[in-house]
Amino acid sequence: MTETLFALDIGTRSVVGIILEKLSESYKIIDILSQEHAERAMLDGQIHDVMAVAKIIQQIKEQLEEKHGPLKKVSVAAAGRALKTEKATIAVNIKGKPMLSREDILHLEFSAVQEAQHLVAQKNQTNSTYYGVGYSVLYYRLDGQEIGSLIDQTGEEASVEIIATFLPKVVIESLLAALKRADLEMQALTLEPIAAINVLIPPSMRRLNVALVDIGAGTSDIALTDSGTVIAYGMVPIAGDEITEAISDYLLLDFPLAEEAKRKLMTNDVITVTDILGFEVDISKEEIIHNIQPALNRLADSISQEILELNNGKAPKAVMLVGGGSQTPELTKLIAKRLALPENRVAIRGIEAIQHVQFSSHVHKGPELVTPIGIAIAANKSPIQYMSILVNGQPIRLFDMEQTNVSDCLLTAGIKLNKLYGKPGMAKIVHFNGQQITIPGEHGTPPKILLNGVEVALDAAVKNEDIIEVTKGEDGHTAILCIHDLIDHMPSKKVTINGVTYIIEATITRNGSIVTRTEFIKDHDVITCSIPETIEELLQVLQLHELLRLIQPFQIELNEKIHKAPSIKGYIYKNNIEVKERASFEDGDIIQVLPPKSLTLAELAEALNIQLTYSIPITFNGNKVILTKALAEFCRGETRLSLSDTIQVGESLSYVPYKLEPFIFQDLFRHVNIDMPQHASSRFILIKNNQEATFHETLAPGDQLKILWPTMIQ
Repeated sequence: MTETLFALDIGTRSVVGIILEKLSESYKIIDILSQEHAERAMLDGQIHDVMAVAKIIQQIKEQLEEKHGPLKKVSVAAAGRALKTEKATIAVNIKGKPMLSREDILHLEFSAVQEAQHLVAQKNQTNSTYYGVGYSVLYYRLDGQEIGSLIDQTGEEASVEIIATFLPKVVIESLLAALKRADLEMQALTLEPIAAINVLIPPSMRRLNVALVDIGAGTSDIALTDSGTVIAYGMVPIAGDEITEAISDYLLLDFPLAEEAKRKLMTNDVITVTDILGFEVDISKEEIIHNIQPALNRLADSISQEILELNNGKAPKAVMLVGGGSQTPELTKLIAKRLALPENRVAIRGIEAIQHVQFSSHVHKGPELVTPIGIAIAANKSPIQYMSILVNGQPIRLFDMEQTNVSDCLLTAGIKLNKLYGKPGMAKIVHFNGQQITIPGEHGTPPKILLNGVEVALDAAVKNEDIIEVTKGEDGHTAILCIHDLIDHMPSKKVTINGVTYIIEATITRNGSIVTRTEFIKDHDVITCSIPETIEELLQVLQLHELLRLIQPFQIELNEKIHKAPSIKGYIYKNNIEVKERASFEDGDIIQVLPPKSLTLAELAEALNIQLTYSIPITFNGNKVILTKALAEFCRGETRLSLSDTIQVGESLSYVPYKLEPFIFQDLFRHVNIDMPQHASSRFILIKNNQEATFHETLAPGDQLKILWPTMIQ
């Protein structure tokens, strides 16, 4: 059973309706009908007057229905120049997150598509909605390195770059509105450049760098192939009408007659025309071409420059021309010359070049019919399906060249995918042993997506009239951790101190207070976990205050003030080796703390830098004598202390310093015993340095002193 296909090519100058029969392995063109617009209802492939275009469609439909029966569905094409292509990259921080799943990657990809959609609208300076008609992943990256797949990967940052294509909503909506007024339902949608290139350049030929130029009435559409794919689309706003107008001006013909004359030039060296004054003239092709040469040059220049720009500055291997404007005389030669190609590499291609297509005998085989036939075949082979979907109560229309899924619907509905996931819980920042640590909150949950009441993933397929309901994922909770979650192992040591064994465990403090490991962590806590490092710290932690006092500097109270003797302390032995109080200790060490040796007042005074006496050497009667005078007096209560008295740590003593005064001769008698000679009188003479002196004569170190008795003076 054959299938009948109805397609429309809604162009700037005219609308072409075509009916095909799909056979087992080919197509048969049953009928083609073309009708020009009565007014400027189209501009550059965009419908500007829906009612006027709908009227032409209605007329074509009715004429074809008279021959072939009712027509309810139709395939159409959107102008290729309306197609927008954009690249976009999205990166996401995945530090501390579970391994990436397929759902996570889809979310990343669709977020990139939304970014591309935003860039398209931004670059075109419009708030219009763009329909996504497909996207491809260019690469995935993990921590900046390109990677084949992100599934089950972990790292710091994951990113994806995509290339997506879009059509403006207004292009689609105007097509739908015109068809609806003509009582037609859109069966399928394709793109005009795709339609033409699919029937003339099959995929097997696309490894060649070839340009296809569809020259219509108002615009020339260009598509380029290379490396097995279509690499670029372009358009120039100059086409066949430019040449027709030049002929009209030169020959004084109205536009339709000038269009007819242009076509005759393709096959005749001389043509006959009747101008607006009624004169019939015969004129050569050569003369006409000479006089319209500026218009021909403008068209050839515009097409050639656009081809070079789209093809990175180089000429393609060949150029195919289709469309009614392709029949412009000498155009193939002019384009070949500008692209520096042999003339046989630029050619006009008609519908006879389309493979697997049969034609009814009455069908005209011209290049202007390539695009209409391509629309019918391309829309049948790889259509962009039109569907109506309800997303959270909002009706949307979708077009997708292949499989349409939930994510496409959310994209079209304007639902931001990156806002559907629950926010992560608040993190906590703590300082642990001097290092700042960020404790992330719980991850938010993914959104809940219901398709016709059944929970599905983002890549679930949808069909016409499906209902989608999306609810945002739940936000994650604030991080909840105990102190023991920060500490893998609690260190401890066993030591023996003065014969007693102790087990020392690490101490945990939070904000300066000692806590247990089971305490919950709060934001901005300052937590330390430490074990004593020195013997002094060990004694402090064990609260061995008596032993601590032994190793502290010797301290007494003098005149109600504390004085310390740093050089006098107790003794510490670690494993029988004397060490200082700041020495470290290890597990199993044996430590002894011993009091300092007994301390005399003289030793204490020396340690405190207190001078107790003042002395000078002199000579008395030829013998050396040291004169000594006290400079201070220490008392324990009411008892005066001698230099040999023992002093205890922490005692309270009084201290009276004496004024430093010089020695006098009289001080000698406190240090020597003077024997009076026999038979000597009580009278005597004091001699200092061979001169007579008095008892109050001051003395200096080294003075020579004598006492002379009367018997010695004779």
